[in-house]
Amino acid sequence: MLAGDGSIDRLGGLAKELGFSRTLLVADGGLARAGHLEHAHASLEAAGVEAIEFSEFGANPDADMLETGRRFAASKGIDSIIGLGGGSSLDCAKGLNFLLTQGGVIHDFQGYAKATKPMLPMIGVPTTAGTGSEAQSYAIISDPGTHKKMACGDPKAAFRAVILDPRLTLTQPASVTAAAGYDAIAHAVESFVCTRRTPRSQELSLEAWRLLEANYERVLAAPDDLDARAAMQWGAFYAGSAIELSMLGATHACANPVTARYGTTHGDAIAVLLPHVVRWNAEAAEPMYAELLRVSTARTAPVAPSAPLAPTAPNSSALATRLSELASTGGLPPTLAAAGASSRDLEALAGEAAEQWTGTFNPRPFDAKGALEIYQCAF
Repeated sequence: MLAGDGSIDRLGGLAKELGFSRTLLVADGGLARAGHLEHAHASLEAAGVEAIEFSEFGANPDADMLETGRRFAASKGIDSIIGLGGGSSLDCAKGLNFLLTQGGVIHDFQGYAKATKPMLPMIGVPTTAGTGSEAQSYAIISDPGTHKKMACGDPKAAFRAVILDPRLTLTQPASVTAAAGYDAIAHAVESFVCTRRTPRSQELSLEAWRLLEANYERVLAAPDDLDARAAMQWGAFYAGSAIELSMLGATHACANPVTARYGTTHGDAIAVLLPHVVRWNAEAAEPMYAELLRVSTARTAPVAPSAPLAPTAPNSSALATRLSELASTGGLPPTLAAAGASSRDLEALAGEAAEQWTGTFNPRPFDAKGALEIYQCAF
């Protein structure tokens, strides 16, 4: 792990240290305009590492895009991969690693630990503070036919090293800072209460929440504040690490069908749904939500653990209110209708949400009926 202002300058040296000589640089095209690609190429070239660039993928990389990348890179003698960019670049890098080393199609690796051969060493360089993909061994790839997201994971698909340079996040639009940052907040909240939580994952989730909740408004108000940017990067990384050890919940299960059906930005969908899921989960997660409130900058004090659980679930309500405040500060949509959803589709969306893997780890048992309740409240 390399972190701090200017740490991108050490990319070439790090790559050389890891034995890279001819690397596939997976980066979305927008990074060229920001100057990040030029910076990465210069660092790699100075270290004697040749970089072959691939950028033919979109915001939600799918199986077809990966096949395009596989065909492009297969004959290039690649010995390593660098993912540079947001979650799409990092997921694409991991997905390409599966195809280039294992053969087959990405659908073959849905699930966990299905890679039977060694995989290429990788470096992850996030330019947003959001998905936490740099801390995870999963690639999230869309099926181009159904638009459903596939989680393809393997211990060998984890990045060998990560660079967290807050300066790289300065060039992202405010809308990206808001949506990506809110997604990271949701990762912290959901991983903290999911059924696969462990003491270690909750420690990471809590630290992620502390950093993200305290700095989200700050980084939006003062975009050039590198300390706030760094805190957001670390928060996203810790939240991603927590997911790696645990899982997510109903918010992501409900958000994925909305994103697939309407093309809604993932962070926008998450922002609409998370406060309602927190309220819906109150009967199962009220004491844990109180722990999040305890380290929050919110003015509402949590109810003491020894106090009887009020029917109104005050901690869940207070946390949901704080999450709505953060979404409002980010200019994120307040309702599903504002996010482009149609009330006619809610039952269909609920059926799709119930099939999402993340929903099986929600603290309150989650099914199509529960998803419909959440959608109706969020609409």
